[in-house]
Amino acid sequence: MTQQDSIWHGTVELAALNRLGENSMNAYVGIEFIDFGDDWLAARLPVDKRTVQPFGRLHGGASVVLAETVASVAAMCTLDPTRETAVGMEINANHLRPVSEGYVHAVARPEALQRKTQVWSIRITDELGRLVCISRITMAVIPVSRAAPA
Repeated sequence: MTQQDSIWHGTVELAALNRLGENSMNAYVGIEFIDFGDDWLAARLPVDKRTVQPFGRLHGGASVVLAETVASVAAMCTLDPTRETAVGMEINANHLRPVSEGYVHAVARPEALQRKTQVWSIRITDELGRLVCISRITMAVIPVSRAAPA
């Protein structure tokens, strides 16, 4: 992809994406946006007391939180924020390998960017690059006016 082929609407600023999650689950579990390319966004999650299950392994729900977060933010970055936003409709995850320490890294890439829906695939790996989880999420693209809290 060339720079003109980037899927992003405007400029992606990692610091701004991290600030966006300061008062949400992102901050609580330690999700940090770390890199991006023309058609992908990456984040990481610490494997620690906030994100493990009682047996000390990464909780499957924490993997899903990471997958949904990175793909939802990526989807949002493809849209004009004055007009549209993206909200999750469905997510699935296949948990393939346990992790008990360090960080896991998620990379979200679009499978389909349509007018009313988007589908994203997310690969989560451990610090050695081994596949931990594969996830896919379907996003609904809606007007900003519909996304405002009641």
